[in-house]
Amino acid sequence: MGTESVILSDKEIQMVTFSLGNEEFGIDILKVHEINRMMELTKVPKAPEFILGVINLRGLIIPVVDLKKRFKMENKEPDKKTRIMIIETMEKLICFIVDEIKEVVRVSYDRIEPPPEIVAGIGCEYLRGVGKVEERLINILEGSKLFNKEEMMAFDQVSSLKPEQIVDA
Repeated sequence: MGTESVILSDKEIQMVTFSLGNEEFGIDILKVHEINRMMELTKVPKAPEFILGVINLRGLIIPVVDLKKRFKMENKEPDKKTRIMIIETMEKLICFIVDEIKEVVRVSYDRIEPPPEIVAGIGCEYLRGVGKVEERLINILEGSKLFNKEEMMAFDQVSSLKPEQIVDA
């Protein structure tokens, strides 16, 4: 499982874009394991508040994080556009709940600016930069910066649970 970006040339990368509220975000396509429709989550007793639950994906127990909750954005009930994006970060699979998957885009490196201090209330520590695609600005997430060491350990604990240790939602 590599950490390099998909390099289409030495001048551009490819990203999956998605929306959270009114903001558009992107993440390196190599980090995206798969995208699924919203499904029933299983609650985990005593899990940290940023972990909404887990899903069982072909025998793998994967923790689920609501990115809007993580970024302290206004939450909304899932609808038919809500998706679960399974990404790999720091050699772990984690699910993100996103409002909608937009598209796959190519972004030229010369169209990516360093992140400003605050974007939509989100600190720049989570961002790789801001990409300009046509008239749009896309906040490019840096997966390895989204969670600290203790939070990553919590993901390990949740992922190692056996089915009898978790309860239905």
